[in-house]
Amino acid sequence: MAENALKNTTETEIPTVSVVADEEFLPFRENTFNLVVSSLSLHWVNELPRAFREIHQVLKPDGVFIGAMFGGETLYELRCSLQLAELEREGGFSPHISPFTDVTDLGHLLGRAGFNTLTVDTDEIQVNYPGMFEVLEDLQGMGESNCSWNRKPMLHRETMFAAAAIYKEMYGSKDGSVPATFQIYYMIGWKFQESQAKPARRGSATVSFGELAKINTFISGEKK
Repeated sequence: MAENALKNTTETEIPTVSVVADEEFLPFRENTFNLVVSSLSLHWVNELPRAFREIHQVLKPDGVFIGAMFGGETLYELRCSLQLAELEREGGFSPHISPFTDVTDLGHLLGRAGFNTLTVDTDEIQVNYPGMFEVLEDLQGMGESNCSWNRKPMLHRETMFAAAAIYKEMYGSKDGSVPATFQIYYMIGWKFQESQAKPARRGSATVSFGELAKINTFISGEKK
């Protein structure tokens, strides 16, 4: 929904059409696209199950959705430091980091939306900063400030300095830097079509997992 960002995108020789839209109300007909891609934006969606249903609806049969989104362990160092500092200085805390989806829920949400042959993978990227305030400055520059409506409007100065000290004490490296962890989920889901490969009938396997230890023996026998 960032119209100004869309206007500033780099022009390419490939013919494109730019549309400002809401992920929860996609303005496209059913069975329109062969592919839908989403890169690190779905954590801003208010209702993720609805967004997945909308994506599934606009895909053609045998169409595929490929996406990446931030996961639940993203910025856990910052979150813990702010919570501890706020508890110490103000006697309670409120969320200061945007909410993220847990990986155990992601596959379930995609399945409920109608996707099959699902693949969900997770990765963690750690970025080192001089201190907590540099982390916050970078997040603000990325447009990744807290999006929760019920967030506290401000943090006291003393609480911020306490959080920075806790951050460095709990997570700081020997060189004086502090890490910021970004957990990323990668997902692939297909819209059903009759021609798609189907899993074999349960119990139809002819080889036991217990025989996998002998695989080198089997391969050597075949070569002979």
